[in-house]
Amino acid sequence: MRWEKMGLVYGPDGSLPWAQSHAMIPTPVTLNSDVVRVFITCCDAQGISRPGYVDISAHDPLKVLRVSESPLLDIGQSGTFDENGVLACSVIKLDDGRMFMYYAGFELGTKIRYRLLTGLAVSTNNGETFERYSTTPILERTPDELFFRGGPCCLFEGGRFRLWYVAGSTWTNIDGKPMPVYEVRYAESTDGIHWPSKGCTQIEISDSDEHGFGRPYVSKKLDGSYQMHYSVRRRSLAAYRLGYATSPDGKSWQRQDEQLNLDVSPSGFDSDAIMYAVPFEMGGETYLFYNGNNFGSQGFAVARLETA
Repeated sequence: MRWEKMGLVYGPDGSLPWAQSHAMIPTPVTLNSDVVRVFITCCDAQGISRPGYVDISAHDPLKVLRVSESPLLDIGQSGTFDENGVLACSVIKLDDGRMFMYYAGFELGTKIRYRLLTGLAVSTNNGETFERYSTTPILERTPDELFFRGGPCCLFEGGRFRLWYVAGSTWTNIDGKPMPVYEVRYAESTDGIHWPSKGCTQIEISDSDEHGFGRPYVSKKLDGSYQMHYSVRRRSLAAYRLGYATSPDGKSWQRQDEQLNLDVSPSGFDSDAIMYAVPFEMGGETYLFYNGNNFGSQGFAVARLETA
């Protein structure tokens, strides 16, 4: 694969109190033949995250049509798993018109830095607003997945909900700083709400320079097979790089990171890190939305797949 980087699509201008910086984890959903809604997560002046959206033209990925003025979901009440941040990771449209938003709730720790667990919010107005399904996570901590059950990506296929997410129970020390250790796992559910207490490992840490993976994004290819775009936490770089894997069934994966062929730039917003990639088909072209330095502090960008 060869990609043409087209630049930033959107970044907060500082006019909205809840969106002073960042447009993290871009997640596109087609609203109609003219509009693609890209769900994002922004940060306020204290670095606390809330989800919003950017509507772009279905004919031009750089043309912004509308930006949400208010967050789609506020942080949780004090003492809950998402009291310090809500990071939207996956949005699916159901046959009954509802949208399910799977998000990672950010909870600060005392003897660990933080905990990430997965929550669910539901929209009945095509993604204009969302309400929590519960004040508790749908992926609660378990003995096998104690600190991290986050970064969810959900597909609804054949009457079942399929979820890929990151999970782990340990931390590692890198240059004097504790950093999370987690791998990509998989689970299934009949209602999208109740899930097993432990997922099956899909992508495991296989290199001594790796210590974790960022939000896996699974999509189906034209031939019926699956592809996964994910981010790789590297010890030597103290930053993310992109990873890529393919699977015939979404449950047995072959890593092909080197085939994605999209890396940091010599300078600019993605010169130190690149992460949270998601592919999208538009007007017969294949695009990739992604974030750059500091988890997308300047916004999210797009690259176009070159066909020749």
